[in-house]
Amino acid sequence: MNILVVDDEKDVQDLFLQRFRKEIKNGEMNFDFAFSGEEALDYLNKNEQKAVLILSDINMPGMSGLELLEHIKQKFHKPPPTVMMITAYGDDENYSTAKRLGADDFLTKPVDFKMLKEKLRKA
Repeated sequence: MNILVVDDEKDVQDLFLQRFRKEIKNGEMNFDFAFSGEEALDYLNKNEQKAVLILSDINMPGMSGLELLEHIKQKFHKPPPTVMMITAYGDDENYSTAKRLGADDFLTKPVDFKMLKEKLRKA
């Protein structure tokens, strides 16, 4: 499974690579990283068929994760990637907006990696 993680905090890359070390080594999961919404769109335009699941932070400078979600759901249809939104703020407004824009799931920070692994295995 190819997963694109979108977050403006660069230390997220090391965290995901550490927490999914076994799955990466076994070839079950492959992670790519984008550090802005714009970078994620650029990645998707070049690798449209590669990312089957996108984990995106909501609060980022420039293009927000919600704006990115809207672009993804409008443009990328074959096959449509699963998009899980991640935020430090579990407020109802972000949740409602993410669901309305087509988010497949919603996670809060700090990420519960045990629960995330279970969700990824079902995806």
